[in-house]
Amino acid sequence: MRLPFFYGWIIIAVTFVSMAIGVNARTSFSLFFPPIIDEFGWERGVTAGAFSFGFLVSAAVSPLIGRTMDRFGPRIVMELGVALMASGLLLAPLTTQPWHLYLTIGVLVGAGSVCLGYSGQSLFLPNWFNRRRGLAMGLAFAGVGIGSITLLPWVQHMIEQTGWRTACTAMGVLILVVLAPINLLLRKRPEDLGLRADGDAAPSASVAPVSNVVDPVWAGTDWTLKRAVRTARFWWIALGYFCGLYIWYAVQVHQTKFLLDIGFSPSVAVWALGAVSLLGIPGQILLGHLSDQVGREWIWTASCLGFAICFAALIALKSLPVLPLVYLMVLTQGVLGYGLTSIMGAVVVEIFQGRHYGSIFGTIMLAALAGGAAGPWVTGVLHDLSGSYTIAFAAGIAVSVLSAVAIWRASPRKIRAVAGQLHKAQASAT
Repeated sequence: MRLPFFYGWIIIAVTFVSMAIGVNARTSFSLFFPPIIDEFGWERGVTAGAFSFGFLVSAAVSPLIGRTMDRFGPRIVMELGVALMASGLLLAPLTTQPWHLYLTIGVLVGAGSVCLGYSGQSLFLPNWFNRRRGLAMGLAFAGVGIGSITLLPWVQHMIEQTGWRTACTAMGVLILVVLAPINLLLRKRPEDLGLRADGDAAPSASVAPVSNVVDPVWAGTDWTLKRAVRTARFWWIALGYFCGLYIWYAVQVHQTKFLLDIGFSPSVAVWALGAVSLLGIPGQILLGHLSDQVGREWIWTASCLGFAICFAALIALKSLPVLPLVYLMVLTQGVLGYGLTSIMGAVVVEIFQGRHYGSIFGTIMLAALAGGAAGPWVTGVLHDLSGSYTIAFAAGIAVSVLSAVAIWRASPRKIRAVAGQLHKAQASAT
């Protein structure tokens, strides 16, 4: 049966919902954290370690998820994620010892989040769009922001009314009831349904199809993981992504504590964190769309610039704790910085497109997730050694610059041109 619109938009809608629920189900640990400490009296480091351990589990299984996607497709991967995350949330209320939390929230929810989050969705979404790849991924990933402003307040209300165990169980049930059915609609690529990327019609025999390939030799290579890791581009992307998630989580984890330390009220600190997620919604969509016009490198640079300005504003806030600098920090982090996620999948697929893209992307995300784990830790260590965040935030600016340089060195534009730059690619080819 023919639909009146391209099936790829159903893929985007399913991903939007999966991201809204799946990513924020993991984030909700920050809401469960205080009542768990109050109930058991465990040390904060021991309790919070369950979330950190989950991050390490995510990094460890990322390459495996990529290979699973290459072999079985998104339905198996996403349903596996649903089963892992739901079981973790449903078993967590039975916790009586710290290791129970590490097993449920750490191992099960952490592994499930790789499937349902940015990493898993980026393994197949880029296949469905070519000209509008950045816009499509920006729309899909905006679900995280919508979920954070709708789902998390509901979870907090439930915790206050019925306790963290009931709220945790409700999250597990929600994942099973909503995500398990809709993920059956997923397909790996449009060709599986007899379609073409962007919903294009099959090219006429009398009209040569327009190609976005700039380097035919590179694009014509059957890129396996083994071949990819032997190239400089693979390692430039890995470095760029490591640095990208380093700066993302270095700010996200420490900004609230920093604002409280310099005298802002808890309400301002909490508002700042929520506003970043809210502003990230239009930021991801707009920058994703712009990347289809000007190229992935420019938008990655703009996002890194957003984080660099954010770090600079935080440094200035120590000497001048005024609200306009808080607004600048929030605006640049949300509108610009969050644009990184809308092009992560696009950069890799445009360089290493092929049958083994999942394995390659999953391995690169191992470096990215390592950066996400390193950012908060290094920032904390630098604070402890120096007695302030100034050196740590200055390091964040340097890492932002390094991330932008790395993606320019990877140069996806030299392999495949985005839609808005096709005219230049065709002109150079002739």
